[in-house]
Amino acid sequence: MKTTDIKKVMDIWLNTNLDAHPFISAKFWYQNLPNVQNAIQHAEVYCSVTDNGNIQGFIGLQENYIAGLFIAKEYQSQHIGTTLLNVAKKKYHCLVLDVYLENQRAVKFYQHNGFHITKHDNLEAEMTWINKIL
Repeated sequence: MKTTDIKKVMDIWLNTNLDAHPFISAKFWYQNLPNVQNAIQHAEVYCSVTDNGNIQGFIGLQENYIAGLFIAKEYQSQHIGTTLLNVAKKKYHCLVLDVYLENQRAVKFYQHNGFHITKHDNLEAEMTWINKIL
């Protein structure tokens, strides 16, 4: 991610969260926007970009923890999330993330990509992927 990409990245973060989490107050996402923007600027972020420079989505990593994987609505279901996830899988032997259980689309996406729920409570699940080297 380039420093000039932060506005678009934050737009994708906010809009995707609002769309994917109707069970959480929009106020929560707006209140957390400044903190997330600060955190993203200190994270390892990889973006998927079109030929003309539009950011399609991004993955944010804090070492092997996936802090977020977000794809703009108009680019969803085009395997961009899988491509970004594969970047992280090449870099780390084990990946961990947290996901809201009510966000079944995300849970199924990560399970389809080899993640397993390793623990959960009523709201969130921790999911882990481990590269099994034979």
